[in-house]
Amino acid sequence: MKLTLKLYAGLSRYLPDEAENNAVNLDVNENTTPNALVEKYNLPFESVHIVLLNGVYIKPEERDQPLLKEGDVLAMWPPVAGGRR
Repeated sequence: MKLTLKLYAGLSRYLPDEAENNAVNLDVNENTTPNALVEKYNLPFESVHIVLLNGVYIKPEERDQPLLKEGDVLAMWPPVAGGRR
């Protein structure tokens, strides 16, 4: 099954060399979970804070479920800080 993985901010350094614009197209098994991709790309679990599947937030307790389907876009961000007070 084909899908797109996008990693942003400090997580982008974990993308393979063929990645472009913070994204890589993958061919994965049908029962792949978001956490399986975190593990496969050696992302530190504590650094994967926001996970969106096709623009919809996935709660941490749901990331071990086989939610992914053909053509999905899975995007991940580390914890974000900053801004003005």
